[in-house]
Amino acid sequence: MSVAIIDYGSGNLKSAAKAFERAAENVGRKQRVQVTSDPDQVAAADRIVLPGVGAFADCRAGLAAVSGMTEALTEAVINRAKPFMGICVGMQLMADWGREHGDTPGLGWIGGEVCAITSIDPTLKIPHMGWNNLDFSALSHPLLEELPAHGHAYFVHSYQYRCTDPVHQLACVDYGGSITAIIGRDNLVGTQFHPEKSQAVGLRFIASFLTWTP
Repeated sequence: MSVAIIDYGSGNLKSAAKAFERAAENVGRKQRVQVTSDPDQVAAADRIVLPGVGAFADCRAGLAAVSGMTEALTEAVINRAKPFMGICVGMQLMADWGREHGDTPGLGWIGGEVCAITSIDPTLKIPHMGWNNLDFSALSHPLLEELPAHGHAYFVHSYQYRCTDPVHQLACVDYGGSITAIIGRDNLVGTQFHPEKSQAVGLRFIASFLTWTP
């Protein structure tokens, strides 16, 4: 079994790889975790992770610049339904549109758009940075079953994912208003928080992803 963490010039690759390796050990799974920019390795992997930090448009351009990667992703994730996790901007890239510094088309995998965070509390700073309690939707999901109620997760972002269909929002946080924290449908899942920096909650979420059969 293998996990491909995509290297396209954006993301906390080393810390993400270490977190996935540790989570695999915690659940006794022999998972080979590889950081790769090779579309063939991504296509051959059993599970795929797309990290991302920075601006939406820059990350989208970086992904497109890796020859054959978008096609390999589409084939593996959409056509072959392999488990996929997007992290931070990697999650946001699943949207139809990113509205940061203009309009940039996303992958269009989960309907929605990525818009600037607006807070009703003027004392709250943007970017949203730090620890927040997760609030889960009323709908159950296998990847949420092992997480503690109102568990803490670590966020760093100025833009948020607004799902077209509310059923795709699996969890949110309150930061002067509701902000999407986890999205998902079918074999796709994404976290706005950084699981590799979220200690016990992050490791539990990654472990659930590694054992998930959509």
